[in-house]
Amino acid sequence: MRDFSYSILFVLLAFSGLSAETTLYVAPSGRDSNPGTRQAPLATLAAARDRVRQVKAEQPGEAIQVVFASGTYILSEPVRFTAQDSGSAQAPIVYRAWPDAEVRFTGGVTVGDWGPVTDQAILDRLPEVSRAQVRVADLKAQGITNYGKLAAHGFSAGSPAAEAELFYDDQPMTLARWPNEGFRGVEATEGLERVKVDTDRLARWVEETDPWVFAYWHHDWAELHEPIAGIDAGAQVLIRSEKIKPVYGITEGRARWYAYNLLSELDQPGEFYLDRAAGRLYFWPPVPDGPVPDGRAVLSLSDGILQAEELSHVTFQGIVMEACRATAVSIKGGTECRVVGCTIRNVGHRAVSASGGTKHEVYGCDVYYCGEGGIGLSGGDRPTLTPAGHNAENNHVHHYSRRARTYKTGVSVSGVGNRIAHNLVHDGPHMALSAGGNDHVVELNEIHNVVYESGDAGAYYVGRDWTQRGNVLRHNYWHDILGGTGYGGMTIYLDDQHCGHTIGGNVFERCHQAVFIGGGDDNIVTNNVFLNCRRAAHIDNRGMGWQKAATDDPNGTLRQGLRAMPIDSDLWKRRYPTLAGILDDEPNIPKRNVFAHNISAGGTWNHIHEGTRQYQTIEDNLVFDDDPDWIRLIKDGSGKLVKIEFKGPAAVEKIGFQTIPVEKIGVYPDERRASWPVEHPVRVVTMPE
Repeated sequence: MRDFSYSILFVLLAFSGLSAETTLYVAPSGRDSNPGTRQAPLATLAAARDRVRQVKAEQPGEAIQVVFASGTYILSEPVRFTAQDSGSAQAPIVYRAWPDAEVRFTGGVTVGDWGPVTDQAILDRLPEVSRAQVRVADLKAQGITNYGKLAAHGFSAGSPAAEAELFYDDQPMTLARWPNEGFRGVEATEGLERVKVDTDRLARWVEETDPWVFAYWHHDWAELHEPIAGIDAGAQVLIRSEKIKPVYGITEGRARWYAYNLLSELDQPGEFYLDRAAGRLYFWPPVPDGPVPDGRAVLSLSDGILQAEELSHVTFQGIVMEACRATAVSIKGGTECRVVGCTIRNVGHRAVSASGGTKHEVYGCDVYYCGEGGIGLSGGDRPTLTPAGHNAENNHVHHYSRRARTYKTGVSVSGVGNRIAHNLVHDGPHMALSAGGNDHVVELNEIHNVVYESGDAGAYYVGRDWTQRGNVLRHNYWHDILGGTGYGGMTIYLDDQHCGHTIGGNVFERCHQAVFIGGGDDNIVTNNVFLNCRRAAHIDNRGMGWQKAATDDPNGTLRQGLRAMPIDSDLWKRRYPTLAGILDDEPNIPKRNVFAHNISAGGTWNHIHEGTRQYQTIEDNLVFDDDPDWIRLIKDGSGKLVKIEFKGPAAVEKIGFQTIPVEKIGVYPDERRASWPVEHPVRVVTMPE
C-alpha cells in the first residue's frame, strides 16, 4: 500500500506547472481534525473539501492539490460540492490519487461474518443443489439496515435509485432469477392483469414474499421491471398489478420475460437474495468452496459519490468510484470540471452525468457495470445555437445498462456543440452513442457488440425531430453489430424523419443495417467503407406511408419540435437553409440525402426506396456485393484497425475517395488514462441470409 513516504517534490513536479500551490493530504489512517499535512493527513473527502475552503480564504489565488493515499474511503452519502468549492482558470483545484496508489471512493459497505445456512425453513426453500453452497450474513447484526427497495423501472416507467446491490471481487452479482439465462415466452393474456406463461415453474414461487418480473412485453426496445402481484400456479398465470401499464400492451408469442428476486431459484454461483424483513443476505459465492473472504463482498449504500452544482475548475483524477445506487458523479452547471483517468464501476445508474454549464470533460476513464448508461453530457442553448463545449474522450465504456436495458447509452451528448471522441464502447444491450440536438461531433470512436438484446434499435440512435441538425459522425469504426431480435440492429439509425446529419469517413464491418435513414432529409453520407454488411445504404419513405398521419398532425412530435425552435431567425436560416420552408416542401417526402464516394463490398449495398431516389443524390459509389475481398481491413495483433487496402486503387482514386485516418480511431495511450493497454474481446457476428 502506498503512503506519503515519497517525496513531496515528486508530487509538485509531476502534478503541477504552477508556481504557487498548496498540497493537502488525505489517508484512511488520518483524522478529519488534522490540518491535512503529509505528517497529519485528513481522513475523508468531505473534510478535504472543507479544508480547501479554508485554504482558499487564507491564500486566495493559489492552486490546490488534494492527494489521497492508497485505501478505501467509504461514503454513506454523496459528497456535495457547490460554487464556493470552485477553483479558477489560473488556480484550479485537483483531487487525485497518490502516484500508483489504488484509491477507492466506495458507496458500499463490506459484508462479513458469513456462515452456512442452518434455518431449516430456508433450507427447504433453497434448491437442493444450493443448500451446502449458499452462505448467509446477518446484516442487522453488522449494523446494516438500509436496503433500499425494488421499484418499477424501465421504458417510460421512471429511473429510481437502485436497491442495495451485491458486488463480489469487484463484479456485480445476480439477484436470484429464473431462467438463469435468456427469457421465457407468453402463451395468452386475459387483459393486462393475467399473463399465461410457457412454463409450470411458477409453482415453486408461491411462497416467495416479493417476486419480480423483467419483460419485453411487446417491443424489443421497451422493457419493464415490475413486481408480480400474484401467482395462479395451476393456470400457469402471472398476475400483474393493475397500477402498472405496459406502454404498448402485451403481445402473445412475442413477449419475453424472466422472474427474479426469488430465494427458491438461488441455484448457481454468483446469485444472491436479500431477506429485507429478517435482514439476512443469502449468497452463493463464485469460488469453489469455503466462506466468503472478508473484504470482497460489498453491498451498495450511497445514492452517489460526488454531486456538484455550479462548480468550476475542479478535477477528480485517478480514483476508483464504485458501489453506489445511482449516478456516481453528477455535475450541474459550472464550467471546466473534469473527471480524468478514473475507474467508475458497479453503480446503479450512470458513471458521470453533466447537465448545463460549459466545457466539462470526462477523459481517459474506464467505465463498466453501470446499471444504466455510462457517460451523459448535456449543455448548450438550442434557440441561440450556443455550444457548451463538453467533451467525452479516450474512455473505455463497456458492459453497461445492467438494470435499465434500453435508451441508456454508453456515451451520449445533447444540447449544442458537444463532442464524443476516441472512445471505445462495447457490450451494451441497446444503444452505444447518441447526440441529440445540434452541431455535435462524434469522431474516431470504435463501437462493437452492442444492440445485442434489442431489435429495431441503433448503435447510434436519434429520432423524430426535423430541427436537430448539424451533427457530424466521422472517422468511426463500427463492427459486429447484429441486433438481438425482430428487425435486428441498425448501426447509425436516423429514425422517424430525423434530418441533417453528416456521416463521413466511417468504417462499417459486419453490421446488420449500417446507415439507416428513416425518411428524413438533408443527410450527407460520403467517403465511408462498408464491408460484409447485410445492408449498407437505406432510405425509406415512411412519411409517405405508415407515418404520414404523424407527419401531418399539427400536434404531433415533429411539428411540436419545429415550433419550439426559431427556425425563421436569420441565425437558423444561415445554419440550416432548408429547414425554414420544410412545411411548404412536401415534408413527408425524404429529400436531398446524399450517398456519394462510398465503397461497399460483400452484403448488399442498395436498400434505397426506389420511389424516392429521384429526390436524392446517389453517385460515384463503388459497389462489389459479391466480392468481399475487394476491401481488406488490416489490423495489428491487438485487433486495432491500422490500414485499409482496396483491390482496385485506381478506381478508388477516380471517385475522389479520401484516406480515412483509421490508425487514429479508438482509445490511445496517455499517462492520464485509467489503464493501458486496453483489452476488449470481440465476438464476431454472422449476418443472416
